[in-house]
Amino acid sequence: MAIPVPSRLLFIDGQWREPVKKNRIPIINPSTEAIIGDIPAATAEDIDIAVEAARRALIRNGGKDWAAASGAHRAKFLRAIAAKITERKSELAKLEALDCGKPLEEAAWDIDDVAGCFEYHADLAEALDSRQKAPISLPVETFKGYLLMDPIGVVGLITPWNYPLLMATWKVAPALAAGCAAILKPSELASVSCLELADICIEVGLPPGILNIVTGLGPEAGAPLASHPHVDKIAFTGSSATGSKIMSAAAPLVKPVSLELGGKSPIVVFEDVDLDKAAEWTLFGCFWTNGQICSATSRLIIHENIAREFLDKLVAWCRNIKISDPLEDGCRLGPVVSSGQYEKVMSFISTAKSEGATILCGGKRPENLEKGFFVKPTIITDVKTSMQIWREEVFGPVLCVKTFATEEEAIELANDTHYGLAAAVLSEDLERCERLTKAFQCGIVWVNCSQPCFCQAPWGGKKRSGFGRELGERGLDNYLNVKQVTQYVSSDPWGWYKSPSKL
Repeated sequence: MAIPVPSRLLFIDGQWREPVKKNRIPIINPSTEAIIGDIPAATAEDIDIAVEAARRALIRNGGKDWAAASGAHRAKFLRAIAAKITERKSELAKLEALDCGKPLEEAAWDIDDVAGCFEYHADLAEALDSRQKAPISLPVETFKGYLLMDPIGVVGLITPWNYPLLMATWKVAPALAAGCAAILKPSELASVSCLELADICIEVGLPPGILNIVTGLGPEAGAPLASHPHVDKIAFTGSSATGSKIMSAAAPLVKPVSLELGGKSPIVVFEDVDLDKAAEWTLFGCFWTNGQICSATSRLIIHENIAREFLDKLVAWCRNIKISDPLEDGCRLGPVVSSGQYEKVMSFISTAKSEGATILCGGKRPENLEKGFFVKPTIITDVKTSMQIWREEVFGPVLCVKTFATEEEAIELANDTHYGLAAAVLSEDLERCERLTKAFQCGIVWVNCSQPCFCQAPWGGKKRSGFGRELGERGLDNYLNVKQVTQYVSSDPWGWYKSPSKL
């Protein structure tokens, strides 16, 4: 059953605040195309207020409220947030299904991950205390050295719409664990659950200004945040084109950025697999989250000896995928997030066909769904490496296919992309899997699966998929400044200059 969408304001300095220009953006349910509410539209003026609030929060009480507090102190708030997330799981999952079209069971899984991510970073915050003053082994006995881990400062967090609250948490949790103050700017296409995170922060008593949540359009809110002179770091997840703009905005101030961008990831399937198991992982790797995943293994590279039989299996499995309103029981594929995204996906399919590829299945909206931004799961064959469908990220339920004859050819095809986020290999030969794992030019490799993600493991890519890592201990380090301290411990004078008293 659907639930009403709460009407919220911007969350700045621990309070709900109306945008300076009082504008709002409609929320459109992608399953029905109906307007179901609205969100506040922040502009540069609101960003200035949020940044100032964050800076005050860092130095309040000499930093003892947050930045200079122990990691154990901050961990208590992270655990309290996790508990509230779990308590409100059903509500949050339904809101995400309404807001971005994610199947309800999938959204519920995401909310579990959100709570787990806050818990994990609470553990890291506590462990950070023991990392302070870690000794450095020096070759000279008259000196001793150690390291301090300081929060990097005020951070701007810009997040996407495909995992609204989870992708926000991937940035918010480590930033808060490190002792930073943050301004979160979620995508205007799916901000509802992030605004509910603000309500949770009020409930748990998070110090004012430590987390500020400002919704709005990218050019009006995201761009001023990225270029703000008093923001010390930007973390962004989204398209490569926007990531490039954020780098440009940060460059004049030499501001650090971490970027998790697009992908066109391969899944290589060898002839020794169980066809049904491989078929399910292949479809899951591309159609999970309605095909809107940066790490989607959307390029199937299949051994020529099993290609025909395997493709028949894929088509049969596709026909068994329930496409429906995300709130219906058993839904496994909902709509893409917006009319703009729907048109983009359909344009990719049309271009593939005009370039000579074959639409093996799908390629259109389901006949029984007249409303909503639904696209049937689509498989495209007879693909050439020069085609748009092979080279560009679709961000929809579209899988393109090429065959290979040798392991070397499979590796060459897998790496034939500007992106380098993820790759998968399916084979019973684990030595072969290890060879491909080493050969893939990417940051994440899945062996005999696709898409599993755990907050304990670092996440990120190379090439045009960005740089820096989220999650794991390396994700926390994104928000820390490492300060080395060297102390002279000898009672003897240094003796480099002649003392005037001895002249």
